[in-house]
Amino acid sequence: MSNDGVGLRAVMRSVAFLTAGALAVPALAGCSSEDTASKPLAEQDIAPAARDQVADGGTLHWAVDALPETLNTFQADANATTTTVAQAVLPSMYRLDANGRPQVNPDYLESAKVVETEPKQVVLYKLNQQAVWSDGREIGAADFAAQWRALSGKDSAYWTARNAGYERIEKIERGANDLEVRVTFARPYADWRSLFSPLYPKDVMGTPDSFNDSARKKLKVTAGPFRLKKVDRKDGEVTLARSERWWGHPAKLDEIVLTAVPRDERTGALAAGDVDLAEIDPESLGRITLAARAGAKTGSTPLAGPGGLSAHGSGSNLGAAAALRSWAVAHEDGEEAADDEAGAGKKKREAALAYERQQTALKGFEVRRSLEPAYTQLALNGASGPLADERVRRAVARALDRKALAKAVLTPLGLPAEPVGSHLALSGQDAYADNSGALGGQDTEGAEALLADAGWVHGGPVKKENGEKAEEGEKADKGEKAAGAEGEKSGGTSEKESEKKSEKSRKKSDKESEKSEKSKKESREKSDNEDPADDDSADSEDDKGDKGDDKQYANKLAQGGAPAGAYAPKGTPAPAAAATKVLAKNGKALALRFVLPSGPGSETLRTVAGRISSMLAKVGIRTEISKVSDESYFKDHIASGQYDLALYSWPASAFPATDARPIFAKPVPAADGSLNVEQNYTRVGTDQVDQLFDEAVTTLDASESRSLIRKADSRIWAAAGSIPLYQRPQLTAARKNLVNAGAFGFQTPVYEDMGFLRKGAKPASGPSGN
Repeated sequence: MSNDGVGLRAVMRSVAFLTAGALAVPALAGCSSEDTASKPLAEQDIAPAARDQVADGGTLHWAVDALPETLNTFQADANATTTTVAQAVLPSMYRLDANGRPQVNPDYLESAKVVETEPKQVVLYKLNQQAVWSDGREIGAADFAAQWRALSGKDSAYWTARNAGYERIEKIERGANDLEVRVTFARPYADWRSLFSPLYPKDVMGTPDSFNDSARKKLKVTAGPFRLKKVDRKDGEVTLARSERWWGHPAKLDEIVLTAVPRDERTGALAAGDVDLAEIDPESLGRITLAARAGAKTGSTPLAGPGGLSAHGSGSNLGAAAALRSWAVAHEDGEEAADDEAGAGKKKREAALAYERQQTALKGFEVRRSLEPAYTQLALNGASGPLADERVRRAVARALDRKALAKAVLTPLGLPAEPVGSHLALSGQDAYADNSGALGGQDTEGAEALLADAGWVHGGPVKKENGEKAEEGEKADKGEKAAGAEGEKSGGTSEKESEKKSEKSRKKSDKESEKSEKSKKESREKSDNEDPADDDSADSEDDKGDKGDDKQYANKLAQGGAPAGAYAPKGTPAPAAAATKVLAKNGKALALRFVLPSGPGSETLRTVAGRISSMLAKVGIRTEISKVSDESYFKDHIASGQYDLALYSWPASAFPATDARPIFAKPVPAADGSLNVEQNYTRVGTDQVDQLFDEAVTTLDASESRSLIRKADSRIWAAAGSIPLYQRPQLTAARKNLVNAGAFGFQTPVYEDMGFLRKGAKPASGPSGN
């Protein structure tokens, strides 16, 4: 559900990322000279173990979303795998601790501090005297200078994706000796710690040709616990091997193999033994949880993979009939359908047995869970239409119950469900403060008052296309049909399949409701098939769900925490109560186009969107759901402004004054007459916010900079261009004997400590999986 790596700053701030897989790399937490009361909402979960408990050798097979298009993190097409490789093989001056705060990385840096502020800011880096490149050359000022020149923005021949901070440098010199580097800034720069992480050798950064091409497919010279061995695009693998020239603690693993595995294929890859570590979606979490429970009930020993299958080849503790029943239930066909499986055909029986083999193999895994350093937000496009009016945007925000949305996604996953209170930081980061009070919490009456003030009134006349007036009910019905047509157009075949599945679920619910006698289990299932968006009590019942009911729990997890039916499929008529609240202004109904990705990894987004739509309907705002392909969602809709409402995520940054400014900068007209929005895809910004960012990035007083960032966040809340909802969950399936790896949370992975437990050893106490 997230990307695998955590970089010191966002590698691609120009691209947001989706639930199905990150399109940007989360950045690190803020840095200051003093601690604050803020703590991460969830600890990292990596099965920590001391190095002497970790076996020497072995290969870690790690699933990633895609192979890197480039190995240069400063190029526009860098991705999460690019960052993972860079973290393992290249120098980084800082790394994060478990609380999300950058610390000097002693493997490369003895110290770094501001030694002069007048007349210019000067930072002195003292390097580790053992730090050398894999070709034997010392890491030094020449490498720092080459990277500065490449990223300064002064030479357009370098195809760089970003240069923030580097453009403020005036010069870089050798210090008192070869181990010292003096960096002089032309203008004060508070976020100087963001620079030179990662650091590439001068051979890569020295010329435009080498920068643009030499590091795209290979890295000849490295300086980390691992080296790049090969990139195999045919097999979809990147192999990292233990570096013989590494001066720090030697890597425990012989190799790390990063394998591109689609999200919806990872359960099978885990069960087949093809991967040992993989971020997964809630559906896979449900299956691994059920496998663990089955193992606990039977007392069976968890198997390492398909090699542990039984003599009959199934590796299952169940007979053929029980396997068919388990498979049918897991595929949401219900107990009654499972009874009918007795006469199932050969293909169904084979599928059921394959499912049971997978479940047996999955007993060798556990799910490690934390929260990503990233948050999901509701974006409101303020460029035109009803949302160009700040009052309407604020009404949308006031209609939302952010706590309920966070609970729907996170509580069933065993994670703390706290709404995010800042656009610029997350709990645990120095700059974090809950500034949502600048906009206010959920308030239906307040939202309706704002809409009325903006001229949107109940029962207002709505013009037909021919100019005649339409009755309100007629308009509502027509609008819902239009919304369904839009969904049909954008959803294609997958939409039809989704509708059939939803219709099947509704028929099942109707059938169950006709029965007078129900067991406790059937009652819970029926409850999960009702939309709780109209009844706040439903959320609390979800939270109390009996996890002993395997089917009910697995289904809830597969829904991303939301009960089935919470997302109304295309064409579903609005509730009668909602139809009576249609608002109109100047002959036009208040309807917002809600654009969503349609891919299999975006179920959680669609569930959240369904709940949001229900909340907005209560104040008279209709939403027209439009599903588009994952490939076009961001580029063709979010970045181009073809939406009213949308859900996507931003990484939290260690350096918000630098990295967040373009996301919230006020759009300005470009020379060609277009609007330059930088990365502000909501098109909402103010001069005051821009000024606060400018002040925060130039002050060297950490406390003052933090105060300015928080003020900027309050102004961003008040403008209501985007509404942070919840911190993204991070679910990672790991082989049970794999340690020092999993859901990393804020902390930078320590690649040299990853490995498999020695025989008889146990991981240290700490957060565990299932």
